[in-house]
Amino acid sequence: MLLAFVLVTSLSAQSLDDGTLLARRALGVGVSYMHEDWSQYWEGTLKRSNGNVGNVSTQTATFLSAYGVSDRLTLLAMLPYVWTDASQGVLHSMHGVQDVTVGAKYRLLSTPFTDQGTLRAIVVAAAGMPASDYTPDFLPLAIGLGSKRAGGRLTVNFQAHQGWFLNTSAGYTWRGKVTLERPSYYTNGQLYLTNEVKMPNVADYVFTAGYQKGRLCLPLSFSWQNTLGGGDIRRQDMPFVSNNIDFTRVEGMVMYTLPSPRDLSIRFGTSHVVDGRNVGQSTSFSGTLFYLLPF
Repeated sequence: MLLAFVLVTSLSAQSLDDGTLLARRALGVGVSYMHEDWSQYWEGTLKRSNGNVGNVSTQTATFLSAYGVSDRLTLLAMLPYVWTDASQGVLHSMHGVQDVTVGAKYRLLSTPFTDQGTLRAIVVAAAGMPASDYTPDFLPLAIGLGSKRAGGRLTVNFQAHQGWFLNTSAGYTWRGKVTLERPSYYTNGQLYLTNEVKMPNVADYVFTAGYQKGRLCLPLSFSWQNTLGGGDIRRQDMPFVSNNIDFTRVEGMVMYTLPSPRDLSIRFGTSHVVDGRNVGQSTSFSGTLFYLLPF
């Protein structure tokens, strides 16, 4: 999860934007932990710090599961528990179960490409919704944005025989309205006399290059998020749930499958937001255990 007024989760060696699938009838379960923080953020395009919050930190523990329906279809699910905290000011920390996400990955093709490797194309459908009655109207300490969502994605992967790989993925997410616990709100230069907030949709893109052979995988990713609408954070104001949240992020990981116990993989990763709009410049560190159950 990236918390910087926005929350994103990934599923270890099985994620919605990678080029891998589980074998038929394979069941995997896992848990991940992530810690991230930021002390500077972009208020619109203005980069600044804020003594009213100081350093904002987030911890996330996520339950992960994946099942191979066939060699071409994998189902995924994840459920995070989130803690947030600010080092300064009067805003109190929050914690709770965030959003449940389910998805399906289907391989459209897998074919030799030149004499160097294999080309794969995968389509993804995913949906999510809040799993608890948290309030999204308390950013930057809210544990989520409180919106139902559905999305689609296309991923193209090239795996070379020598071990290196390239992965490109593009996704689009539709987001439902959010209901606030107040009768009106002000955003993007306009007063709205309603408790319903229309959420802008989101496009995102991920490019990954790395090495994967045997038990070892070393991916390096570059990702962008573009929110298709929404306003900026008002000067000296709190962020709002429908803000235009854009960011560019770099991420590196080390994934290794242990020889014993068999089929237990571990992952360590770090990421950093290098540019953004209405988002914190966060740095994160994560660890994941993912186990394929024997059948």
